[in-house]
Amino acid sequence: MELDANTEYGGFWIRVGANVIDGVVLIIVSLLINILSQLAFSEEAAGVADAVPQILLYWVYSAVLHSSSWQATIGKKMLGMKVVDYSGERISFGRATGRYFAGILSGLILGIGLMMVGWTKRKQGLHDFMASTLVVKVKNV
Repeated sequence: MELDANTEYGGFWIRVGANVIDGVVLIIVSLLINILSQLAFSEEAAGVADAVPQILLYWVYSAVLHSSSWQATIGKKMLGMKVVDYSGERISFGRATGRYFAGILSGLILGIGLMMVGWTKRKQGLHDFMASTLVVKVKNV
């Protein structure tokens, strides 16, 4: 994808919408994991057995989908956006992983790193700056 003066970036509210969609998807998968761990483990072990897959689920979901040919999570894909590097190219799994964990940092500092999407020129949050990524709107969904 070529970035130029006509490139449209994914702004704050559309990205919030994508995160809501992703949240619904992840809650459904999380519930299934929870049910399976309760069936497979004793009550005491189920809590521990449930925590690790949940943590891994959110990271893998984000990193795999952002670095895939979709270049987007299900929410971003549904709302016509994708994640690219500064050249407009697909990002690697490593960069997507860094972006995911930087997103946690963006939220931890009172959400300011996430709110930056609303006031930066290319609609970047702190995690986008840290990973050198952009969220762009795509013409054909």
